[in-house]
Formats: sequence, structure tokens, C-alpha cells
Amino acid sequence: MTLIVALDPPPNTGDPLEWGARIIGETGTAASGFKVGLPLLLKVGLPGLERLASLMPPESLKVADLKLADIGPVMSSIAEALASAGYDAVIAHGFVGTEGALDELADTCRSLGLKLVVLVSMSHPAASRIMDPLLDALLEEAVKVDAWGVVVPATRPEIVARARRRLGAGYTILSPGVGAQGAEPGAALCAGADYEIVGRRITRSPSPREEAFLVLEKQREAVSRCRA
Repeated sequence: MTLIVALDPPPNTGDPLEWGARIIGETGTAASGFKVGLPLLLKVGLPGLERLASLMPPESLKVADLKLADIGPVMSSIAEALASAGYDAVIAHGFVGTEGALDELADTCRSLGLKLVVLVSMSHPAASRIMDPLLDALLEEAVKVDAWGVVVPATRPEIVARARRRLGAGYTILSPGVGAQGAEPGAALCAGADYEIVGRRITRSPSPREEAFLVLEKQREAVSRCRA
């Protein structure tokens, strides 16, 4: 499967732990993984994230997306806490560079069995002006530390394609921005991504389960057309 569900709770959710548990329960058979971020962490704390990780299917990818951007010791300390809470992948900004930052985080991740994912572009419009001119340099930082993968936006498939050409087949590409931000399911997969990250389209649907399987169906249709 090629779907990661982003667990970003909407305003006035009620109990965010109950909300997260419900989304996981409804979408667990459709999703390859789940992504949690700062909004959920601030609402439920690290114990809450640990509780939600325990509810995710054992084989699912459990991504902690705190967009780490600090010196090596700080990011490493955060990675250790996330690993202890049951997460197996962490996302860090590539712009902090390697020496004294990503290199130390990468070493920590390897020692903990964590997958390091380097963010090299984002799905909002300003990223095309600020981040994309530096795409090759940011991808090089990911290669230097032998990251498991990178984040490249589904909203700009041409950037996904550039990243895939630069990285080859040895890296995993995660692409957010499907649904509420405008990207169609399957567009990033056709451009070379391995996973598409979908949040509000699924989590704010009246039936998250049905919407998750609909996204999978649309992904399959798109990939069958573009690879025919």
C-alpha cells in the first residue's frame, strides 16, 4: 500500500486521544502508516503519542513529523524520546545541514533503529520560491547522511520527479499535500514517490474508512494510467 494518514486533529475535536484512536481504528486496514506532528503532540503529550502508536498496526510505518531543525544533540535527544514512544521514523529539515546537525541525528537514528527522513521541500506555495531553488543542495545533505528517505510535496510533481532522478531507487520519497492542499491521489506516485501522505481529506470525512479506501482506488487508477 502507498497511503500514510496524517493525524492532525481539527479544532474543537473533543478528546484528541479518542479522535486519534478512532481514525486509526477506521483506517488501519487501508493505511501503510500514520504520521503525527506538533499539533497532536501539544494536545496529548508524549504519553498520548505513545498510546496512539500502540494502537497502530504493528507493521505500519509510524512517522513522527516534528520537522526537527536544531543542533545535533538537541535533535538526537528528541529522536530518543520518539523512539521510546514507539515511532520508527522521524522527519528533520534538510536546511540545518550535515556537520553538527544531521550527521549526529543520523548516527542516533541508526543506533536506535529509526528511519531518518529529510525534508527537502514543502507543499505550500512559498516553498517553490524559498526551498526549491536549493533542492539539489538539500538532497545532497540527505545523501551525505544516508537518510532512509526524503519529504517532497505532492503539490509539485515535477519536484518529486527531480528528486527521484537525483536519488535513484535507493531512497524512499514521502509526499504530502494530497487532498486539502490540491494534489490528486496518485500524482506524486506517478512522479516517483513511494507514499502519499493524506490528512484532512480522510480524517475530516464523514467516513474516514471509506475515504481512505477511495484514495487507494484513485491511486491505483492513476498509476495504471501513467505506467501503461
